[in-house]
Amino acid sequence: MALLSFLSSKEERLLINTIQKAESQTSGEIRVHIEPGTPDADPFQRALEIFARLEMHKTKQRNGVLFYIATDTHKFAIVADSGINRVVPENFWEEIKDTMRTRFKQHQYLKGLEEGITQTGEYLKKYFPSSGYDTNELDDSISTSS
Repeated sequence: MALLSFLSSKEERLLINTIQKAESQTSGEIRVHIEPGTPDADPFQRALEIFARLEMHKTKQRNGVLFYIATDTHKFAIVADSGINRVVPENFWEEIKDTMRTRFKQHQYLKGLEEGITQTGEYLKKYFPSSGYDTNELDDSISTSS
């Protein structure tokens, strides 16, 4: 399933706006990666590979978050850098995934991603507030693999 069959162009723009809004109050960086996935692949391991490939570990405060979606296998994962994982509660990412999973089961993919990103942004602003001089260290576009 290609990006266009998972999200329309309009939905992609809305998702990018959600990322930008979440990032506007934090120095944290959020990205979304969408690909078909493979049946035998562990989504978390694949997300770690994508995280490294996108060089998300190179943020100044090590505060990047990747939302990884494998459309054909209906799997997803969230990977956060070490700066974030030091401060979030142990079950934080599972709670966000539960919220997203509920929406995904209803085929509300955009809504699930928006809610997960918004919740992440709310938490990030507590520990990584925007200084007003933050630069966007990572591209906000949605990355894909075929």
